[in-house]
Amino acid sequence: MTEPSPAAPSFTVLAKETAVSSPEWGRVEELASGLRDHIALAETRALVVEANQPSLASTGVQAAITPFLASCGFQSEAKGLFAGYEPRNLRPDFYLPVGGSGVLLEVERGKTIDNNMDLLDLWKTHICRGADHLFLLVRTEYRSNPAQPARSLFRAVEARLSTFFEPANHTNVESVFLFGY
Repeated sequence: MTEPSPAAPSFTVLAKETAVSSPEWGRVEELASGLRDHIALAETRALVVEANQPSLASTGVQAAITPFLASCGFQSEAKGLFAGYEPRNLRPDFYLPVGGSGVLLEVERGKTIDNNMDLLDLWKTHICRGADHLFLLVRTEYRSNPAQPARSLFRAVEARLSTFFEPANHTNVESVFLFGY
């Protein structure tokens, strides 16, 4: 059985210095703050803990945040964002246009590190012409086997993705807002 996450979700912002001066930055930050607050609500946390059981897909976690995201204008499984790239059927979990840019939102569970899903999500944002910002939700800790110690997925993803925000390694992704649940 999965143990409940800590009372407050983990949260980190990885951003280029130029990102904070972009026209959409204020709105992107506002959306991230609202999502962070929504994830911290007791009702949301309870839904996330219930959905975060072994062998369940990330769709349960998505369902816990979908009403909030819909109220902000996010589209689920937006199509056509990756036209011109292979595979053409790529879709983010959620998408919201913001100014001349946009936000891709992805929810990951257990295979985040083992299957490099965090890097796939960064790549999707990199090639998406309609988004420069990524909201990435990952489990704070993960235990694939009850006999093994829990792994800190949030910290591992934070360490991996932070390398892309060192000036020598920049991509065209302006920011990653990392939420641990």
